[in-house]
Amino acid sequence: MENQINRLLADVCEQGLRRGVFPGVAAAVSVYREGEYCRGIYSGGITRTGGNFSKVNGITYFDLASLTKPLCTTLCALALLQCGLLDWNEPCLLQLKIDLPSEKRVITCRHILHHSSGLAAYHPYFSQFVPQASPDNKIIIQNLILKEPLLYEPDTQCLYSDFGFILLGQIIEQITNLTLDSFYQKIILSPFKLEKKIIFLPVQSSGKSVQTAATELCPWRHKVVHGEVHDEHCWFMGGVCGHSGLFGRIKAVQSLCEQLLDCWQARATHPAFSTDLLRYALEWKDKKSSWRLGFDSPTPGLSSSGQYLSPDSVGHLGFTGTSFWIDPEQEMLIVLLTNRVHPSRKNSKIREYRPFFHDYLIEGLRRRL
Repeated sequence: MENQINRLLADVCEQGLRRGVFPGVAAAVSVYREGEYCRGIYSGGITRTGGNFSKVNGITYFDLASLTKPLCTTLCALALLQCGLLDWNEPCLLQLKIDLPSEKRVITCRHILHHSSGLAAYHPYFSQFVPQASPDNKIIIQNLILKEPLLYEPDTQCLYSDFGFILLGQIIEQITNLTLDSFYQKIILSPFKLEKKIIFLPVQSSGKSVQTAATELCPWRHKVVHGEVHDEHCWFMGGVCGHSGLFGRIKAVQSLCEQLLDCWQARATHPAFSTDLLRYALEWKDKKSSWRLGFDSPTPGLSSSGQYLSPDSVGHLGFTGTSFWIDPEQEMLIVLLTNRVHPSRKNSKIREYRPFFHDYLIEGLRRRL
């Protein structure tokens, strides 16, 4: 079966390369059958156009963009919820130990994880400043976010928000007295034996020692972003944030998703959070949106995951051209890592390609199972 999965992956990824959806790609599928995983992995294309490129391979790190939200920040929050340092229903911004506007004092980590905090989706605050990266800039962005009035009363609507996760990352650092990347490596990744395989690349140390896929020719930074995080706010704040900043190799992201599925199905446990707590986050629903707690779910008829994943599936997209989906009913997961924003975010072919990619794989697997 693994040979069949590999052929399907090669087929669909090479179609994406030929169509110009992305210059580089790595993708993976895992299907759990009869007590073990059948796996497939593909990598192809190049890390950047023009000179000084490498071929994408299994050791290429991709900028995971907003996959940071579920795969890092949400899991770190679960660890703090498990030990009582956060509470689903207690105000969490008070942990920042600053004077808060009264309307923001009621925001909980549930609101942030569910994207129902009332915070704005996005504003290009970075553009007010010269492009100089530093962790000291976190307080600048924090103050700008908290200065803005809420767009709606918490828990009355849902609006996908980078800013909530920026603040949640800072809350985690405040509670633990560790940087987010240190806490993540030690508490979340180490028990999964994935430390240093999914990483942040702080701007000061940059990614010169690892092979990364380039992203955008950034008009603000006046360079092709390569070995550094694409997201401007994350870069401005030093490269380690709750909303963006993770880089990962395809096999490591596949393994992390497998282990989350195993914990979800009670085949495995994680020392930092219980199976019940993980299930609560992955299965929590309301009528306002498709969002679970930290994870998204397929929107019927509209999902980038195509038409075949079960309604109980969870996943997330990343702006750079990344995604993962975990389906507990079909015992399957699919990971797509690309640098579709290289050399420009104006390349939007990924929108049509994403549902095609997932449908092609699942249709092919169904014919072979």
